[in-house]
Amino acid sequence: MPQPTSHHPDQPRPGLDPALQQALDDLADATGRPPEALARDAVARYLEEAGAPVRAAAGRLAVAHAELLRRLGE
Repeated sequence: MPQPTSHHPDQPRPGLDPALQQALDDLADATGRPPEALARDAVARYLEEAGAPVRAAAGRLAVAHAELLRRLGE
């Protein structure tokens, strides 16, 4: 995986409005962590949380339709 490049605080980050960018920069300054690391952690947490109900629904569908899925796989 490519290493993140450092970001100058005066350069806008793609996809972040100025208020989010400022909040991210402030948190990075306060924690001593790079903004990119904070953003990666936030995205990973969001994907885990948002994906949990989707995975649960997929599991329920797989159980409910196990016989059909088995027959389709033959």
